[in-house]
Amino acid sequence: MCTEPARTVAGVDLGGTKIQTVVARNGVVVGRARQTTPDSGADDVAEAVAESVRRAIDDAGSPGPGLLAVGIGAPGRIEGGVVSHGPNIAGLKEPFPLGPAVSGSLGGVPVLLDNDVSVATLGELRRGAGRPFRSLLGVFVGTGVGGGLVMDGELWKGRGAAAEIGHVTVKPEGRRCGCGGRGHLEAYAGRAGMEAKARRAAAGGKPTVVFDLMAERGRDRMTSGIIARALDRDDELAAELIDEAVWALGLALATAQNLLDIEAIVLGGGLAERFGQPFVDRVADELRPRLFVPDHPPAVLAAELGDLSGAIGALVLAGG
Repeated sequence: MCTEPARTVAGVDLGGTKIQTVVARNGVVVGRARQTTPDSGADDVAEAVAESVRRAIDDAGSPGPGLLAVGIGAPGRIEGGVVSHGPNIAGLKEPFPLGPAVSGSLGGVPVLLDNDVSVATLGELRRGAGRPFRSLLGVFVGTGVGGGLVMDGELWKGRGAAAEIGHVTVKPEGRRCGCGGRGHLEAYAGRAGMEAKARRAAAGGKPTVVFDLMAERGRDRMTSGIIARALDRDDELAAELIDEAVWALGLALATAQNLLDIEAIVLGGGLAERFGQPFVDRVADELRPRLFVPDHPPAVLAAELGDLSGAIGALVLAGG
């Protein structure tokens, strides 16, 4: 009896602090890899992505068939295999052919590239919390804040930069965002913006254990885990950072809901993963009073795939 050969694809979630990769055969994840995102330039980022794919293949164990395709979710604007306007990854602010660079490093394997949060939203739509819905907004809170929009069961891309919820203005002329603008959601709820505020506050004399914890754990960036540990020590600054993130998310998401009237909002990324349903519930509580139709709110859900939303979505992008 003849059987079809296994279909092997890889999915890569390229983030500001980590590269998360999975390999699947016939839709079943068989290998994983995770490593730190380099801060030394675009060429090194591309090679790190390729290396993460090799490591995930090694983790899969048995050789299996050759790799058919790689999907990558990357921050910023995507045109073909070129990424630009990626403010949280070294070398990706200016246009860089990430797709061709990774393909070349992997011996010519086809590489499909799309916006990281659009890809994570695709993962939640097809295999996660978004499965029951035809319209939803995926919001992923990590180093920055990104969004993916689903309308009538399909990703809505606009002219290539749709659903950039992280750059909705929540405070006119407010805090500086990584993109250079002011008052954007990302400046209040993205980890990079939160860390920038923490450093300014500490320099101004506000007491905090955040930077002591970073030193203790050998971190050069303020992660969600560091914030959580600071909260465990009743750190006032850490609590203020989370309060501001919840406020800004509630405001931005209510604005999006009033415009789009979607069925669901799926929250993922580092903050949502670390603080779980209580954090998601706080955002929902902040959102509802701001709705034009408060008695018919969207479902506000935690991303079901957790840390793998982006990588699983990239698998779907690659046909896995």
